[in-house]
Amino acid sequence: MEFSDNKKIFIHDIAEKLSTEELLRLMYHQGVDSVAMPSVSDMKEIVEKLRAVLFPGYFGPVSMRSTSLKYYIGALLDEVFHDLAEQIRRGYCFECADEFKNSCGSCDDLAFSRAKSLIETLPQIRHRLSLDARAGYEGDPASRSIGEVIYCYPSMRALTNHRIAHELFKLEVPLIPRMISELAHSQTGIDIHPGARIGERFFIDHGTGVVIGETCVIGENVRLYQGVTLGAKSFPLDENGNPIKGIDRHPKVGDNVVIYSGATILGNIMIGAGAEIGGNVWITRDVAPGEKIRASF
Repeated sequence: MEFSDNKKIFIHDIAEKLSTEELLRLMYHQGVDSVAMPSVSDMKEIVEKLRAVLFPGYFGPVSMRSTSLKYYIGALLDEVFHDLAEQIRRGYCFECADEFKNSCGSCDDLAFSRAKSLIETLPQIRHRLSLDARAGYEGDPASRSIGEVIYCYPSMRALTNHRIAHELFKLEVPLIPRMISELAHSQTGIDIHPGARIGERFFIDHGTGVVIGETCVIGENVRLYQGVTLGAKSFPLDENGNPIKGIDRHPKVGDNVVIYSGATILGNIMIGAGAEIGGNVWITRDVAPGEKIRASF
């Protein structure tokens, strides 16, 4: 009994310390009208359903016939539409609570509109991913088929998530694009910000440790290897000493560029078309079209 009383005092004391206004100011989130945060597990399920829509037979049920494919896809899309709209609504409520201090109204219509817009882009997303898969097959002599690239390669998993997340990012959906990107990051070790603009026929060989920043622009037919960083060199500060958001600070990569493993490319610089960047180099200047950069030892 004495231990039990001491335990109650101990727990009460810690709860008091964890509930002070000073500690809660940045660490406590109160949802609008008690709306829950977007669910990581639900978003993971939504993305997997979208993967099955984009690559039927590779992901999702394998027993369907081609004659019933459109009905299967339609049923999945109906589920995704409603589930995604709910998660987007939660994202808007999160943003309202965090930034607008409960001043926003109902976001149901906006959430459904954004979910509808994402569904409408899926044919274009599938087309881009088909070109990415072909680039992976043609760019890797170890690959035996395009199907192997689709089913096994971390590049395709990361790019599928990214091309979905990027469309939601363009629609200015809060939180959800970053959640989708971080799902791929945790699964593959490839970290692509949803704001990055990536052209067609993009391939990341091996992939672990690749980082692509928010304002990166990558051209067509570009190939990266593991450990490549396309990052920011520095962060300009505002009058309060905080990083200025929304400005270009990441590399721009032209068409037909190859960047080998461990290369670090920083800042709002241009890597010209056809350039070849060797492994383990550090670049903070523009690279001319066709230029070959090698590390010196």
